[in-house]
Amino acid sequence: MSAHLLKAALFALLGAALAWPVGHFFEPWQGWAVFCISLLLQMVFHFRNFSRLEAWTRAPVVDDTLEGDGAWNGIFGRLYRHEKDLRQQIKSREDEIGLLIAAGQALTDGVILLDTMNQIQFCNSMAETQLGLVVRTDRGQHIANLVRQPEFVDYLAAENFERPLLLRSDRRADLMLSIHVIPYGNDRKLMQIKDVTQTERLDRMRRDFVANVSHELRTPLTVLAGFLETMQEIEVDRDERQRYLTLMAEQSQRMLSIVQDLLTLSSIESAPPPCHEVVDMATMVDRLHRDAQALSGGRHHIELLIEGQCDLRGAESELNSALTNLVSNAVRYTPAGGKIRLTWRSGGQGAEFAVEDTGIGIDPSHIPRLTERFYRADRGRSRDAGGTGLGLAIVKHALSRHQARLEIQSTPGVGSCFRARFPASRVVLL
Repeated sequence: MSAHLLKAALFALLGAALAWPVGHFFEPWQGWAVFCISLLLQMVFHFRNFSRLEAWTRAPVVDDTLEGDGAWNGIFGRLYRHEKDLRQQIKSREDEIGLLIAAGQALTDGVILLDTMNQIQFCNSMAETQLGLVVRTDRGQHIANLVRQPEFVDYLAAENFERPLLLRSDRRADLMLSIHVIPYGNDRKLMQIKDVTQTERLDRMRRDFVANVSHELRTPLTVLAGFLETMQEIEVDRDERQRYLTLMAEQSQRMLSIVQDLLTLSSIESAPPPCHEVVDMATMVDRLHRDAQALSGGRHHIELLIEGQCDLRGAESELNSALTNLVSNAVRYTPAGGKIRLTWRSGGQGAEFAVEDTGIGIDPSHIPRLTERFYRADRGRSRDAGGTGLGLAIVKHALSRHQARLEIQSTPGVGSCFRARFPASRVVLL
């Protein structure tokens, strides 16, 4: 700045040097006029550059043609570089903010940022889906005006966020959310929303499983304990003793079957993906036919129908467990004199093993839950038939590991049809 003042002073001295001789040799007012004109020219020069600067400040742009005259050129150059650096910094910050927003959108959990008044400042797409929000129109709205469930409103008002809130969605009855509010900054809040539907379902299944196993084992154990106590305290004749032992053996066998099915189901669930060994299905289906006849003991008419020749890629033990359960169920739940048909067929879309019977049938309301562990459409009849309640659960898991699906059709009093459909990727044509 001192250099610019020096130049201005020199220009003024130059004007004075020109004005003095004029005023000395001519009229004094003429000298003053020359001096004033020199100062006016200097003011016009600076005013012109100042006007350009003032116009630029109204709409600053990064323009490398931004130039001034004389000392002003340096000023405009520094402004140009400052504006360019500033805009680069702003762009860098915007890019960083964009990456943070993209990261927030990529999260599998819902995220909502609230200001000091609990108004929405930001929410990602997952939170929009979970809570039914639309950030474009809901930004700036109080969160309690949009999520109006009383338990959430009370949780937010209490401001005790040590534990997350479990909230069942009012939009989807099957959706369970865990909402954790994390205070940060100056009384601002971050809401983290997790979909815990699967976790809750698995926890419920675990509780049901423990309860069901306890219930299923308690009955035979009670029978065994009762007979043992009776035989220890009361003298019984040989026939009565034999009857007790027979009933005890039946209950022991029942417990053994339950444990064996549990072990089979556990081994299927924990085993690595099934291998791609070729399973001889003609031999397996023929063996299933003979096993069904042996289990029936001549009480049913059982036929085998094979359409097409093909094998499957997979684990033979798992496929055998699944198909055996379908066949044994048909024999158990079909009254004497009924018909059972086993069908193995292949085609361009895959292969299918079907078991059709003229048994007692199943009410349609029970079909969606038949593959749940220990679920029975008729508990008393299932126990009398010797079922453990785990057979169809084994079928479901074994088939799903082979990318197959189980289809069930049934009419009470008419019969049932269970189909195991295998995809073309598992079929080996012969």
